[in-house]
Amino acid sequence: MAAPQATGFEDIRKALKKGDIAPVYILHGEEGYFIDELARDFENILPEADKEFNQYVLYAPDTEPEAVIDLCRRIPMMADRQVVIVKEAQAVRADKIARLKTYVAAPVASTVLVICARGAALKGKDLFDAAKKGGAVVFESKKVAEWNVGAYIEAYINKKGLNADRKALDMLRDFIGTDLSRLYNEIDKLASLLPPNATITPEAVELNIGVSREYNTFELVDAVAARDAAKVFRILAYFRSNPKAVPLVMAVASIFNFFTDLLVAYYTPDRSDSGLMAALGCKPFALKRIKLGMSRYNALQTVEIIGAIRDFDVKSKGVGSRQNEHQLFHELAYHILSATGRL
Repeated sequence: MAAPQATGFEDIRKALKKGDIAPVYILHGEEGYFIDELARDFENILPEADKEFNQYVLYAPDTEPEAVIDLCRRIPMMADRQVVIVKEAQAVRADKIARLKTYVAAPVASTVLVICARGAALKGKDLFDAAKKGGAVVFESKKVAEWNVGAYIEAYINKKGLNADRKALDMLRDFIGTDLSRLYNEIDKLASLLPPNATITPEAVELNIGVSREYNTFELVDAVAARDAAKVFRILAYFRSNPKAVPLVMAVASIFNFFTDLLVAYYTPDRSDSGLMAALGCKPFALKRIKLGMSRYNALQTVEIIGAIRDFDVKSKGVGSRQNEHQLFHELAYHILSATGRL
C-alpha cells in the first residue's frame, strides 16, 4: 500500500486537501505547533455527520496499544473511512508505543491512524521500520532555529495580509523567541486589531503585546553600531531589571551577527551599496547600519570584538567565570565600546 509522497508540513496539508490520504501518519518532534495544526486537520477529514461514530481521539498514556489496534481494525459505520488519533505518544515508553508495529506494518485501508508525539522525537527502530513497510507518512517537526525564526514570523504576517517593519519583526522575535505557537497567537491578535494590508509597527507591538520599542535588541544593535555608550548601557540596565524582556543569548547573537557582517563588508572588494548588499545578502535598512558601523569601528577592532564575543559565550556557560550573564554582558559591552584593535 503506497502512501502519498508527503513528508513536509505543507506537503501533508496539500495532500489531505486533495484527498491523498495515507493509512498511517507518525507526527513527532520538538516543535509542537506543526503537530497541533496537522492534528486539527486530521480531526476535520470526516464530514461532521460521520464524526460521532467514526472518529476517535485517544491519549497514549491512558490507552493500551492493543486497544488502538482493535479500534483501527473495525469497519467504519456507514462511512468510507474512520479516523483514529493517538495523542501524547511522547509520554509513554518506546517499547509501549512500539507495540503498534504489527498494525503499522499492515494497516487497514479504511482507517487513518495518526500518532502524535508533541515536543519530542519518537524512538524505536522497529516502529519506523514497520511504518516504512506499511506506507506510513512520517513527519518530524523540528524546532525552528533562532537564526531562522524571523523568516517564519515574516511569512506568517504576510499570510495574514499584513506587513511589518524590521524593528517590529525584531521586537517580536526577541520577546517571544522560537515558540511558534505563541508567536502566531500574538500575530493573530495583531491581525484581529489592525485593518487589512496594515503595517505592524513598533508602536503596535508595544501597545498590544507589551514589548518596549525603546529597549530591545534592535535598538541595542543600533546603539552598538553608533558606538553610543549612554544608550547601550541604558538598554542593558533595562534588560537587567527586566530579565524576561529579552533573552540575552539572542541579544548577543544579534550583536555577533552585526560584527561578522561588518567584517565581511571590510573584505568585500566592491564596497558600493549594491556590492555590499550583494555580499551581505541584506536590504537597504541593514546596509545603513553596516555603513554606520564601518564609520565607528575599523577592521582590527571588529576582529577584536568578535573574539570578545566568543570569550563571553564560553564564560556565560560557566567556563572560567562565576559572574552571572548580565555582569558578563556589561563587561562585553564595555569591551566592544572601548576596543582598540589590539590582537
